Amino acid sequence: MVTVTETRGAAPAPTPRIPADPTRRRRFGTRREGLTGWLFMAPFAVLFIVVFLVPIIVSVRSSFFAQVPAGDGLYGGGELVDTFVGLENFVTAATNTAFWTGMGRVILYAALQIPVMIIVALALALLLDSFIVRRPTLFRLSFFLPYAVPGIIAAMMWLYLYTPEVSPFLPFLPEGTDFMAPGTILFSMANMTTWTYTGYNMLIFLSALQAVPRDLYEAARLDGASGFQISMRIKVPLVRGAALLAVLLSIIGTIQLFNEPVVLQAANSWMGKDFTPMMLTYNTMMGEISPSGSGPASAYSLLMALIAGVLAIVYALLQRRKGDA
Repeated sequence: MVTVTETRGAAPAPTPRIPADPTRRRRFGTRREGLTGWLFMAPFAVLFIVVFLVPIIVSVRSSFFAQVPAGDGLYGGGELVDTFVGLENFVTAATNTAFWTGMGRVILYAALQIPVMIIVALALALLLDSFIVRRPTLFRLSFFLPYAVPGIIAAMMWLYLYTPEVSPFLPFLPEGTDFMAPGTILFSMANMTTWTYTGYNMLIFLSALQAVPRDLYEAARLDGASGFQISMRIKVPLVRGAALLAVLLSIIGTIQLFNEPVVLQAANSWMGKDFTPMMLTYNTMMGEISPSGSGPASAYSLLMALIAGVLAIVYALLQRRKGDA
């Protein structure tokens, strides 16, 4: 019997494992996180471009054009075509007396309305943040409810209350009271806007107040401070940033004042179609005021945006200088 012995070679040595580069792994993780962030932001970015950037670009382009008749006859004729006019629309807007008269009205309106609204909103926020109100949720909803009413509906409601023939409270006021007279109509519009937006600004202040650490209040009480002193010495200074935001939003909104004067103008023809810059822009676009068309209307809009931006920047700088002092 023959025995065959199989001789096996030695097993090959295992290949040494090369450790992964931590820098490459970290770089890959950073790229993946960045891609995830962009994917989450994509819907907002698309909407922002379509709803915000595209209209601005179209408006800027349109401001350099005017619609003129295509015909060569004595009275024009033919379809309206866009013709490049350069800065002519801006010159027309900047030299229009009606535009600056309306701008003066809204600035006076802002000087009357914004301080009252901000003070009332801050007072309501301080009240809801205190221990005096037992059901703050109910009161917070009640104060905010006017903001939920569409602006045009709210303006129509107040027009009903201001009209002497149908108003339920005018018969009980002194004879001759007229909320839509030339001397009082700005106050009437200020009342309408204050009623609508006070609750909205109250929420801005209330959010800022609730972010303040409660330890500050407890320490002040231990030092013998009263509730009023805590509000004036601690709460009010700490909501300065919220006040800045509320005033800036109010300035921008005031420049765009539209619903209230349009509704009141329907019952008071003496106001005209250019009572505010926004009314002038809208009626220019709709062909009610000459020169009309999208070109002049876009020029008015951009000029209004520029003025609102300048006013907001000036106010922000004044507040910063006051805070540094």
